[in-house]
Amino acid sequence: MKEEIVIVGGGICGLSIGWFLARSGYPVTLLERGGAGLGATWAAAGMLAPHAEAEPGEEGLLPLLRASRDMWADFARELEAASGIPVDYRDEGTLVVALDRDDAERLRFLYEFQRGQGLPTEWLSGYEARRMEPHLSRSVVAAIYSPQDHQVDNRKVARALVEAFRRAGGRLREHTEVTGIVIDENRVLGVRLTRGFLEARTVILAAGAWSAQIPGLPEEVRPPVRPVKGQMLAVQMPPEAPLIRHVVWGPDAYLVPRRDGRLLIGATVEEKGFDASLTAGGIFRLLRGAWEMLPGIDELPIVEMWAGFRPGSRDDAPILGPTGVEGLILATGHYRNGILLAPITAYAIHHLIARGELPEIAKPFTLERFRSRAPVAPSGSGR
Repeated sequence: MKEEIVIVGGGICGLSIGWFLARSGYPVTLLERGGAGLGATWAAAGMLAPHAEAEPGEEGLLPLLRASRDMWADFARELEAASGIPVDYRDEGTLVVALDRDDAERLRFLYEFQRGQGLPTEWLSGYEARRMEPHLSRSVVAAIYSPQDHQVDNRKVARALVEAFRRAGGRLREHTEVTGIVIDENRVLGVRLTRGFLEARTVILAAGAWSAQIPGLPEEVRPPVRPVKGQMLAVQMPPEAPLIRHVVWGPDAYLVPRRDGRLLIGATVEEKGFDASLTAGGIFRLLRGAWEMLPGIDELPIVEMWAGFRPGSRDDAPILGPTGVEGLILATGHYRNGILLAPITAYAIHHLIARGELPEIAKPFTLERFRSRAPVAPSGSGR
């Protein structure tokens, strides 16, 4: 069977690319080894926070993060219209808090760096932070407020993308494992499946943490992507009286409130391969870090615990675009920024297919940077 474009991987980036292409009239088939949107996309927290997380060493990645964040309001609105599914895009902003003097000194350094980058962050005293979020601990001595850092319900986004992709004419094949990408004379021919072969002119590899595991890739185009485990949990707040409204980051955990009253608490960062087990130590550290910021969680019921795998590249920045093999395109390695970078990833790959080249903002993020030993930037903590 012959297809024009095949996407390998049904996470948020694969789905977003598929939707952008399908609504432009391209015939697209998306292959997902499990259920679409049920991997790292499902396990994420949905934060759109390029400012709050900006750290020294990430200057090369920041323009891409900010550009994608700026796309999100329109992306969410168009996705809701195309799918009929709300995605709970929220723009209250993000707080990063310090719990003692040492934390405050580190936070002040981060704030000065962010201001030096022209980011619209604000310095708050502990009192000012508690005026914004009265249930914060009395231990909070200072905070950075990032009003332009937002959030979205990533699980709703995944469901909406599946629906929008199908409505646009895309073909989704779930529980379909790709057992190899077939290349001959430096040209992609298609993908081998557990049962059969799918011929394709273009193959887009968007398989997240599994991208390097796909057989058939020559070593020179195999993306240097590894799984980075993250454990998370959720507690239930009263929806009519949530403890917090903003996303809140602390030294050892972050808190993400949802409209249904769930409060997400994340996330560990573990180099443990594909070990998805939940550990007592990991969950304990998250709960302790959350309680230090928000003691009111003490009596809240735990409603869910889970682990997922962020796709980390060698420099923890995404790998986008051509590979040197004709017809083989990469869209992987987004690490902790998969949700945030979904709109600009879809735009960049659509631009590449429609016009034959990446947009300028995406050109630093090709596979070529590893061949030239010029990584974009190291990355910081996970989400």
